[in-house]
Amino acid sequence: MEAQKPTAQPKKSAKKNAPGIKNAAWVIVICACIAICLFIFWFGNDMHFDEDGHPQNLWGTVYKGGFIVPVLQTLFLTVIVLAVERYIALSAAKGKGNIAKFVAGVKACLEKKDIAGARALCAKQQGSVAAVVDSALVRYAEMDQNTVLTKEQKIATLQKQVEEATALEMPTLQQNLPIIATMTTLGTLVGLLGTVLGMIKSFQALSQSGAPDSTELSTGISEALINTAFGIATGAFAVIFYNYYTNKIDNLTYAIDEIGFSIVQTFAATH
Repeated sequence: MEAQKPTAQPKKSAKKNAPGIKNAAWVIVICACIAICLFIFWFGNDMHFDEDGHPQNLWGTVYKGGFIVPVLQTLFLTVIVLAVERYIALSAAKGKGNIAKFVAGVKACLEKKDIAGARALCAKQQGSVAAVVDSALVRYAEMDQNTVLTKEQKIATLQKQVEEATALEMPTLQQNLPIIATMTTLGTLVGLLGTVLGMIKSFQALSQSGAPDSTELSTGISEALINTAFGIATGAFAVIFYNYYTNKIDNLTYAIDEIGFSIVQTFAATH
């Protein structure tokens, strides 16, 4: 019973060290509403077209992209919003100070057997890495005073504590990244669909008997190009943000693994 009490601590810290949007479905719905309103009331505004319905500026040209445009705008806005959300969440998870300095400071305290000093650094640093390390240090102090378990059992308990604390933090760090990863492919495919639909309109205008309808032809080309541009932009931003945040999560994980290993090794060397 005594050894199981600290395991509940990381669960509490996981909720406040890596805040974020729990239900991304609402983000998609809100972005869809914004995209539809932009498409109807701004891009489709009469001031962007002449008397014959031809676009006079870029906004009117975007409107000619057709109904696929608000879909692509929804995907694009979702990527941007979730990217900002992940930036805030991972910044909070990282803590207030430099991770490398924090790791070095904790390792220095462990070499001096200064557990209280290491915990003080955790309290100052805050964030997910500090929460995992602090929970391991609490268990370290408990194992240091435990006279029942063998040395091997104590080391195994410490390792398990680090693993459990890390497992509780990881879902909050990776939250919403699968959606961004999905947008990398979905944005490109939807853009390709809009391109195909636009080219179909263009070929229909060319296939008419007599002189082709220049308005229909230009509308089809505009739809193809606008959708291609939005699809590529959505996919490109999603890939950049996904790889960037994945790398940040890996750095946090490496820091946790490094300190966790140091804690276990320090205990094994001093007991």
